[in-house]
Amino acid sequence: MKTYINKFFYGDYGEIETGVSSTSTESSWPLWEIFIRSKQGLDHKHVGSLHAADAQMAIENARDVYTRRMEGVSIWVVESKYITASNPDEAGELYEPAKDKIYRHPTFYNLPDEVGHM
Repeated sequence: MKTYINKFFYGDYGEIETGVSSTSTESSWPLWEIFIRSKQGLDHKHVGSLHAADAQMAIENARDVYTRRMEGVSIWVVESKYITASNPDEAGELYEPAKDKIYRHPTFYNLPDEVGHM
């Protein structure tokens, strides 16, 4: 006997489980990454992911899920397939050229004691 866990999404009314697998809404809707700008900040921060049929639905679902307490002032949604990330195993090669530019790191400046924590 097969056991299925149904997940329902925006617009779904649910189905009665018959033991026969059907096409999952989750697998047909793309995954969206959600970024929220809070009232206190100027930058958008990644808060999570969700499945939605299109960008407008992703914004509406993100509003319902991630800004329930009215803490956000702006929502960005990006389809996950359009995000490209660097490989952590190649971090040395990627960041190696920055070591040649010591002028970008102010470690050789003498700071007066009055400055404190900088």
